[in-house]
Amino acid sequence: MRTKNFFASIRYAVRGITYVFRHEQNFRVQVGVSLLTMLASWIFSLTPAERIVIVLLIVFILVLELVNSAIEKFTDIVKPRMHDQVGLVKDIMAGTVFLSSAGAIILGCMIFIPHVIELFTT
Repeated sequence: MRTKNFFASIRYAVRGITYVFRHEQNFRVQVGVSLLTMLASWIFSLTPAERIVIVLLIVFILVLELVNSAIEKFTDIVKPRMHDQVGLVKDIMAGTVFLSSAGAIILGCMIFIPHVIELFTT
């Protein structure tokens, strides 16, 4: 790959992420929660393995939200918003992000709660 093409690819990727950040409230909320979670991972001195899990969960959720946004934009182009199947596809993607976020919250609680308990018992 040529260097010029590589940097162009990075520029396109950043443009896509920036677009979603500016236009999708859920993505902005998820980025904010991610930053708070990373801060908490340092405050509570998580183990390296716990931090790895947290980072993987954050990346997983943000990537799913990007995919969700891409599919929403694509379905809006292919079929009008009012088409029943388009609405169903959007609902399925929203459910995918919701279920993954719920799982990440559960795993996050499993990681953080023992540290919070330890903070108050020592």
